[in-house]
Amino acid sequence: MAAGEAKSVLFVCLGNICRSPIAEAVFRKLVTDEKVEHKWRTDSAAVSDWNVGRSPDSRALSCLRNHGIETAHKARQVTKEDFQTFDYILCMDENNLRDLNRKSNQVKDCKAKIELLGSYDPQKQLIIEDPYYGNEKDFETVYEQCLRCCKAFLEKPH
Repeated sequence: MAAGEAKSVLFVCLGNICRSPIAEAVFRKLVTDEKVEHKWRTDSAAVSDWNVGRSPDSRALSCLRNHGIETAHKARQVTKEDFQTFDYILCMDENNLRDLNRKSNQVKDCKAKIELLGSYDPQKQLIIEDPYYGNEKDFETVYEQCLRCCKAFLEKPH
């Protein structure tokens, strides 16, 4: 990769309306605050196609707003091109990981490194649980996990 070329990260969860848009928005704010947003291409997507075109869950938006973060993300499904164009695909749980690894095997020249976002958590919380059937507190937990993991991911050399 040429010097100065942007790195890219795609955050993935099951439906792209709770966890991954939170992670994407948190990461985007971190790189903006650090003034390195020009060095990163950031997006999020879903393993499933259930919510394509929908805005994030209202509880996810509310949680982000409480932390001074806005997002205009619309849910989309992971594409073959994502595996070829993103440097990192960071997902939330083992099911996402299994689905992504399976999909990546069908893609020629997959360059993305597929990992659990939780593998970066200094508190070693490997899995970021889906808060969809939970309450506001569960969304707050997701936010806190995403914040810790995204900070640690951003701090590592790329």
